Amino acid sequence: MIQQRRYDLDWLRVISVFAVFLHHILMPFNGDDFHIMNTTHSKFLDDTMVYFEQFRLPLLFLVSGVGTVYAFSKRTWLAFALERVKRLLVPLVFGVLCIVPPQVYYENIINFSSFLEAYNSIVIKFKVNHLWFIENLFIISILFIPFVMYCRSNKSNKLKNTIVKLSKQYRMISWVILLLCIRIITKEYFPSNEKSIRNLSSSLYFIFFFVSGVILATNNELWKLLHLRRKYNLRLVLVFTLIFYGYYFMPREWIAPYLSIKNRWRLWYIVSVLVSWSVVITILGYGKEYLNKESRLLVKLNEAVYPFYILHQTIIIIIGYYVLKLDISILFKILILFFSSFCSIILIYMTLIYPFKLTRFLFGMKIKRIKNGKK
Repeated sequence: MIQQRRYDLDWLRVISVFAVFLHHILMPFNGDDFHIMNTTHSKFLDDTMVYFEQFRLPLLFLVSGVGTVYAFSKRTWLAFALERVKRLLVPLVFGVLCIVPPQVYYENIINFSSFLEAYNSIVIKFKVNHLWFIENLFIISILFIPFVMYCRSNKSNKLKNTIVKLSKQYRMISWVILLLCIRIITKEYFPSNEKSIRNLSSSLYFIFFFVSGVILATNNELWKLLHLRRKYNLRLVLVFTLIFYGYYFMPREWIAPYLSIKNRWRLWYIVSVLVSWSVVITILGYGKEYLNKESRLLVKLNEAVYPFYILHQTIIIIIGYYVLKLDISILFKILILFFSSFCSIILIYMTLIYPFKLTRFLFGMKIKRIKNGKK
């Protein structure tokens, strides 16, 4: 089992959350459905973002699975469950009551005369919006307590040895076979892209990455394989990326006479999953090579990243509502929205969240004694 602090995973967690922030900055401009939308959109953004959508959240769930094993360290299952309540459930409830309502208000601002008038009708619907990730992670973390305990015990040695043996023989890309089965089968019955835990095509997909993180966190041999074969995995990424975009840009009239719409969607799931898993294992391999270094900056970023995630979409929507009204190009709107949102989140974090025990608690941060502005 991993005993040493893995700084590369901390960096990947920070990078993953920043990628989510950047994704939501660009969402009003890519033509998809978002809470606020620009009057014009960029096809280039849409074509680019569809690729990164395949692995930004899977990577975050996998890193969360690893983090769950760390959180379980030196704790009983009950202490771990209580820790999950403090770190996940409390921020989720607080977020639903205080962070999400402004998003819903600005999305439907023409229907209300004021935020105070809208608040009660918004809160009663218990919308989670971007906090679906925290909701899913809390439920998954609790449900998989027995599995985490099993993986941390000697009882799992036979299973872990079998996984290592198969991974050496067929390489870790072979794990994608199970992921493909999960994706294709569940999409037959749950075709929606909704991120609710009840939508099994979404939740089981992310659970695969979470469970993979748990397995990796309790088996050093698998990490060595990821590191050793990172160049091979990178070559796979390049091949699967070409296949992905080849299918993405292929004129539908070329294949429509030969494949039903259902089979065309199945092909889409296949090329998407191949990109998703290959990119994730490649990132993990190269992360271990280049990011596993201690840093004072990383300590600060790792502490701030969770409140940053909780805040980011609300700040983007509030500022974005006014930025989208400007008569300037999409590029300048993106730059203004990026810098103003980023600076606003940092300012709120430093002045209202970081210094105070109550807000640290509400945003899922560890409570530390802070004297004279220093820990």
